[in-house]
Amino acid sequence: MELRLRKQVILVAIVTALILMVPLVAMQFSEEIDWDPRDFIIMGALIFSTGLSYVLISRMSDNIAYRAAVGIAVVAGLLLVWVNLAVGIIGEPGGLNMLYFAVLQIGIIGAAIARLKPHGMAKALYATAIAQVIVPLIALMVDRATLNEPPGIVGLFVLNGFFVVMFVVSAALFRQAGATTEGMEK
Repeated sequence: MELRLRKQVILVAIVTALILMVPLVAMQFSEEIDWDPRDFIIMGALIFSTGLSYVLISRMSDNIAYRAAVGIAVVAGLLLVWVNLAVGIIGEPGGLNMLYFAVLQIGIIGAAIARLKPHGMAKALYATAIAQVIVPLIALMVDRATLNEPPGIVGLFVLNGFFVVMFVVSAALFRQAGATTEGMEK
């Protein structure tokens, strides 16, 4: 492994450890925060894999729009998983919330098919945004009673809208990166 990459991976590990210190210290001052070792392992793996994904994928291009698009996409994925593991978007964790993992799979499979090239990544992120829109619509059709629980129907669409915006912004940045790359090749 080249020295620069090694330093970046070490930095991701340090940042992950520092982030995990927040709930560890907070547990000392609040009884409301009750993490067990499994919580630390899951969040550590999630944060580290997100950082590592950014480091590895962003190396594909020096283009700032490409790197920003990668950052937004991986943070959106991290937040989507985190919310679903912690409290769920559609009622309690599990159940219909598992559809959000299908949303992420669409993005991951799309990225693999695109071979991380900007135009293909833009399409993959637009597809991910569309899948994100479809999930609450499925929830409305399948189990409307669950939507009476927090965050409720309005909250469900606001939360999903947040993720849709992140995926669309990422897609637009990938598209811009592709246009910039094409312009430089001419």
